[in-house]
Amino acid sequence: MEQLTPAVPPGVLANEEAKRRGLRKMKLVALSFLLGATVVFLLCSWAQSAGWPGWVGYLKAASEAGMVGALADWFAVTALFRHPMRLPIPHTAIIPSKKDQLGGSLSEFVGTNFLSEDVVRDKLRRIGISRRLGGWLAQPDNAERVTSELANAVKGMMTVLRDEDVQAVLEQALVRRIVAQPWGPPLGKLLGQVFADGAHYKLVDLVADRCYEWVRDNHSAMLRVVSERAPSWSPRFVDAMLADKVYGEVLSFAWAVKTDVNHPMRLALDKFLAEFAQDLQNDPETMARAEAVKQQILDHPDVQGLIGSAWTTAKGMLISAAEDPSSELRQRVREGLRSLGVRLVEEDALRSKVDGWVEGVAVHLVTNYSREITTIITDTVERWDAEETSRKIELQVGRDLQFIRINGTVVGALAGLLIYTVAQLLF
Repeated sequence: MEQLTPAVPPGVLANEEAKRRGLRKMKLVALSFLLGATVVFLLCSWAQSAGWPGWVGYLKAASEAGMVGALADWFAVTALFRHPMRLPIPHTAIIPSKKDQLGGSLSEFVGTNFLSEDVVRDKLRRIGISRRLGGWLAQPDNAERVTSELANAVKGMMTVLRDEDVQAVLEQALVRRIVAQPWGPPLGKLLGQVFADGAHYKLVDLVADRCYEWVRDNHSAMLRVVSERAPSWSPRFVDAMLADKVYGEVLSFAWAVKTDVNHPMRLALDKFLAEFAQDLQNDPETMARAEAVKQQILDHPDVQGLIGSAWTTAKGMLISAAEDPSSELRQRVREGLRSLGVRLVEEDALRSKVDGWVEGVAVHLVTNYSREITTIITDTVERWDAEETSRKIELQVGRDLQFIRINGTVVGALAGLLIYTVAQLLF
């Protein structure tokens, strides 16, 4: 299996070097205790052979036991990370030799104690995510921060997406779907509702006003048309009288349509529009004509150009709005986030709903993917280099483990002194 040395980010190199110096220092301290006990033992042995008083025996026993304790604990600490004195003693170099088993045990421990449904639900309920999130978002500075991050995400997404790909998706998902759907029935239903509500009256009023104004302001044009249509043998004064008569009648008709909301022309137009809306929904011939008009509109070069440039225009608008902190889009997003935060703090129902969503998502993840999550631990540990892993772990905890050696020396010495003292008193 490929061995992987854990990567060390540059930012932690200085911290590791400080830990390495601390580890070396504590190893020297622990070694000094062992050497001190050894020196005391040797001096006491010489003094005892030279006939010094009996108290030398007590000191010798304490130093001897201290050496034994120091050596025993040195062996125990060293055996965790390597073979003591490079001797392949059984049950030593535990971390390098049991690395994969330790990774599996750690994976199982995490899965059982951290990724179970009950643990996740209890932790999320005690945290109160929605209340904390609401209180955080309610602060204007935090809402602005989230808005800025969203703006950066939008700009990044706009930069990554290729225009031709987005245009192709828009054409597939939007344009073709619009083309595939018949326009007649939905358009007829919409127009029928508009006509039934009388929303078209203002448009009719506008058309009637413009027609009347045109007739009023084009007297000479009306006279010219009538004169041109008159027979060649008709006298000119008769043509002029007839033209004036026709102009007056047309002007009166236009005025009546403009001012009388119940004019027969208006009523006829309402009837025509209502029937047209029904025909768009029910008459096959009218629906076919609507489809033909739709196809003509979509096939028009200007419409094709508009469809092609829609994404480019939308992209430019989004990027511009995202870059401008004072844009309407960012202001609305910022205010919306702040308002959401206030509601999460004040509204229990909304807070409960959000907490329920979060719990549901978290439980779904741990229920269906806990194995995949814990497998990351197992696989990662298995890929680590055994010796490098041992050195890394020793670097993290080795300094504290040196206190075991120090304590072993001190406790061993006290235990040896106690045993020697009891033996002297009893025997």
